[in-house]
Amino acid sequence: QVQLVESGGGLVQAGDSLRLSCAVSGRTFSNYAMGWFRQAPGKEREFVVAISRTGGGTIYADSVKGRFTISRDSAKNTVYLQMDSLKPEDTAVYYCAAKFLVSSIRPDDYGAWGQGTQVTVSS
Repeated sequence: QVQLVESGGGLVQAGDSLRLSCAVSGRTFSNYAMGWFRQAPGKEREFVVAISRTGGGTIYADSVKGRFTISRDSAKNTVYLQMDSLKPEDTAVYYCAAKFLVSSIRPDDYGAWGQGTQVTVSS
């Protein structure tokens, strides 16, 4: 079973940057596409970005395109989310998720989830 542990959330001001990390254990990291999702209070969980098993393919939500960057480090079994030019509307709990083989933008396609990390952006 895949285990995911996120870290790196916090309280920042609009325009600041944060980098989230997601450490993966329990299965072969290279077999899994990875995604980041977020959920704001009173809203459904939404797709943010996904990266393929090799790291060669990425998909970004329009709302974060050009500001967020996903990457993965196979030596550390870790996926990162670099978030720049943060906006108050980025405030949410951010979740890392793993999907066997092929990436997806649908939360229901992901079989393993981390516990989430809070990101709060003040105006």
